[in-house]
Amino acid sequence: MSAADGWVVEGPQAPNGRAVDVPGDKSITHRALLLAALAEGRSRIEGPLLAGDALATRGVLAGWGVEVTEGAPGSGGKVAWEVRGRGLRGLVAPQGPLDCGRSGTTLRLAAGIAAGQGHPVTLSGDPQLLARPMGRIRDPLRALGATVEGPGDAARAPLFIHGGALRGGAWTPEVASAQVKSCLLLAGLCAGVEVTVVERTPTRDHTERLLRHLGVELTVTAGADGAQRVALPAGAGPLPAFTLEVPGDPSSASFLWAWAALTPGGDVSVEDVALNPGRTGLLRVLARMGAQVECTPAGSRGGEPVGRVRVRGQALRAVEVGGAELVALVDEVPLLALLATQATGTTRVRDASDLRHKESDRLATTAAELGRLGAQVEVLPDGLRVRGPTPLHGAVVESHGDHRLAMTLATAGLVAHGATTVRGVACHRDSFPGFCERVAALGGRVDALEEAPC
Repeated sequence: MSAADGWVVEGPQAPNGRAVDVPGDKSITHRALLLAALAEGRSRIEGPLLAGDALATRGVLAGWGVEVTEGAPGSGGKVAWEVRGRGLRGLVAPQGPLDCGRSGTTLRLAAGIAAGQGHPVTLSGDPQLLARPMGRIRDPLRALGATVEGPGDAARAPLFIHGGALRGGAWTPEVASAQVKSCLLLAGLCAGVEVTVVERTPTRDHTERLLRHLGVELTVTAGADGAQRVALPAGAGPLPAFTLEVPGDPSSASFLWAWAALTPGGDVSVEDVALNPGRTGLLRVLARMGAQVECTPAGSRGGEPVGRVRVRGQALRAVEVGGAELVALVDEVPLLALLATQATGTTRVRDASDLRHKESDRLATTAAELGRLGAQVEVLPDGLRVRGPTPLHGAVVESHGDHRLAMTLATAGLVAHGATTVRGVACHRDSFPGFCERVAALGGRVDALEEAPC
């Protein structure tokens, strides 16, 4: 990190109530790219996320011999990618390790595809990614019959995977994870075998929705115990080529909605955003906290509901969040902690121990950095306890290389008194390039230190 890699935010600032859009959804972009690569023929993806994580997936596909080119602009001049699919088992053996960058989604979903091919694949990436746990995909892929090797018995990447002739089976992940679920579904899809994932707590279902949109007869059933069985039949496929316009990312929009909720009289509307129930948990919690939340549906794309969301700020009250509700806002926990600093009472976040293994230990780093701004945040074994309301004041804070923490701290700077300097902000381009421009469109200002990305 260079000394110039940072933002300065002078607060407090209030959003002006205009409507904005946000970049394409990251989760949907990953899956659209991967399924287009496995389809028969040329697919078109309009409005993909042009950020580090999605570009890592595009790079992995290039290593597999998949051609991804720029197409004619889509509606509203959106960038469009055209993907020449190679079929479920037509990927080319890579000439070297496939670089997943900093993207855990890329590595885990690509691992499933690798397990269903007939050639060996090595998946690697940035040192930050290589430090993240991979046992959660190693064990089920081995149970399906794939060879998975790597450091510490493949507990970390780089992962060497050789599959192809897999056997069907069922798996119950210990930790609720859409990435593990998608990894196994993609492995079964490519290998042509039946795979069932039993989720104790249902997770986001982008993969299932897109597979169904493409004609795969995937079934989802709920048990009396609340568990959910997601079953992919044997011989699913081939996949047809498709055209998909990617809606806006609700996780990116959440920073703007939180800014409105934290500001008395604040008002922010985001257009054309994905409204998948597995991704909009923060909106439901914001409503419980007292903010005014209005969702206006506008149809669906690729099986995904889309629409407009308006959030207006009012006095906030403390909440307790855990279980299935936590799963639906797991990416927004740092933002939830920030919101809790301005809510009356004590907010408790539980069932979030998996956040210790993200781009940073998100529980520890969120507590430490919000604490520098004056917040009272306590780290618990599986979550956080936040007491509020507490006045926030400007300070120098650090992103720890975590894109979501970087933008949470910038959002805190928008409502804190005085100047906040956020160091290490280049990582925000992993998920939300144009963050500063969206803030500016809403009447706010996030200034880059000299030569810093914004």
